Amino acid sequence: MMLNSKGDRSDYNSHSLTTIKKPVKVKPNAKRQHIQEEADGSLTVSLKSSPVDGKANEELIKLLAQKFHVPKSKVSIKLGLSSRQKLIEIELENP
Repeated sequence: MMLNSKGDRSDYNSHSLTTIKKPVKVKPNAKRQHIQEEADGSLTVSLKSSPVDGKANEELIKLLAQKFHVPKSKVSIKLGLSSRQKLIEIELENP
C-alpha cells in the first residue's frame, strides 16, 4: 500500500495497463474517414488528410484514440512514420 497525495491508502497497481500492437494500412486523401478490421486482426484506415507534415499521422492517432476510447497520448506509431504500413501501439487501462 502507498499513500496518495491526499494521504489516503491506495494500491500502487490499482490500474494495470494492457498494451496492444496492431498493423495498420493507411489510405490518405480519402473522401471520408473509415476504420476497417481485417480478418487477420490488422486495420485498414482511410484518412481525409494528405501525408504532408505529419497531418495524416495526427489524424490516424486521433481516430484510433476515439475508436479505442483512450487519450491520444496512449496511441503511438512504433514503425512506419513515413510509410502507409504502420505498427501502432495502444495502451488500454484495465479496471
